[in-house]
Amino acid sequence: MNPNQLNEVSRREFLARTARTCFGLTIGGSAASLFSPQALAADPAVIKAGGGKAKQVIYLYMSGGMTHIDTFDPKPDAPSEYRGPTEAISTNVDGIQLGHCLPLLARHMDKVALIRSLNTTQGAHAEGKYLMHTGYAPRGTISHPSSGSWVSKLAGGINDTLPSFVLIGGGNRHPGGGFFEPQFSPLPIGDPAQGLRNVKRRGNTDDESFQRQLTLREELDHDFDTKYHKGQKSVRAYTEVYDSAVKLMKSEDLEAFDLSKESKTTRAAYGNQRFAQGVLLSRRLIERGVRFVEVEYGGFDWHADNFEQMEDKIPVLDQALSALFTDLESRGLLDSTLIVVATEFGRSPKIVADKAGRNHYPKAFSCLMAGGGIRGGQVYGETDKTASNVIKDPVGAADFNASIAFALGLPHDLPVMSPTRRPFRMGGLKGLPITSIFS
Repeated sequence: MNPNQLNEVSRREFLARTARTCFGLTIGGSAASLFSPQALAADPAVIKAGGGKAKQVIYLYMSGGMTHIDTFDPKPDAPSEYRGPTEAISTNVDGIQLGHCLPLLARHMDKVALIRSLNTTQGAHAEGKYLMHTGYAPRGTISHPSSGSWVSKLAGGINDTLPSFVLIGGGNRHPGGGFFEPQFSPLPIGDPAQGLRNVKRRGNTDDESFQRQLTLREELDHDFDTKYHKGQKSVRAYTEVYDSAVKLMKSEDLEAFDLSKESKTTRAAYGNQRFAQGVLLSRRLIERGVRFVEVEYGGFDWHADNFEQMEDKIPVLDQALSALFTDLESRGLLDSTLIVVATEFGRSPKIVADKAGRNHYPKAFSCLMAGGGIRGGQVYGETDKTASNVIKDPVGAADFNASIAFALGLPHDLPVMSPTRRPFRMGGLKGLPITSIFS
């Protein structure tokens, strides 16, 4: 196309994408406002109708492979060797049912889009987790960025003193920032009750001494950078991360990580378990301007005793997620916060009889999205009568990640070059957002 034939909106989109590709999002002055994702999201000619309403993300990840037939895709008419003792319960939306361990979530189904047609080819935990987080199958030659790191890079931060991506309770199999620079990797929080640790100066270090140490570091780093490495990317990234850490140490926003600031009533509403408190912490961080918060809940690998274990595990998710909906809505944050519940695969619909368990099952499983422009009270996709096969509107991991991008008004197909000069996208190679679930 001749550039002279481009209308103003097309020019803006072209320039914005070029700026992101060449320079990332470190553009200053008025240009930063013009090319920001928020500016693009506000223009329906640039972003498809329905996208761009979310500004932040809370991503709840059920590690181990949560059973879909016992939670988001119950089959009350399936034979007993598939259904087991799980009962389907009604929700506040006619025609949508959930497994009986989710009675609190059932009251919020008018806010939720259930996606019942996910399917992949990755049936091992590490590979499935990697695929769902990145939209790419793992390769030995490259580490792909996770969805949180993509959002951090493409959308940038909101609060200058807080990290844009925080991971609470994440295991060692999380892909993190992949090939992106370190500032786009998640800040890890192990125990939400402990908050962000090792962020205070030692008791015997006063302000003057601390500042003297910082000045010395800057002088040493300056010589190392300018004389020997000439602004090398990895050296610059180290300096930026270090400076961000120091800024956070001095910031009042540090209290965002302190759950003791919450009332006993609020903490009890979410639940006392570590995951539940992590969900509460995610709300505090979103409230203070963290762009993307992921909370991991492990222990869903139920090859045996599936039904006993779900009675212990699923109610924890039910209470915390329901409290999150109520809390965000009361604070006016639900419309601007995309809530995601995901897992690496489902469990085999047919019960392993001698163990009362369910095995890995990537062929069909479920996730959900809510808030952030999602049109609630709907189901996307469908499985057959035993939840064994996707029979309508299949969704892959790349599509799922592209949908997160779409919710935030970010270009899922924007290529970003890896260190080896290969293009990668948040929506994977061919991922397409599920645009119909957005209002």
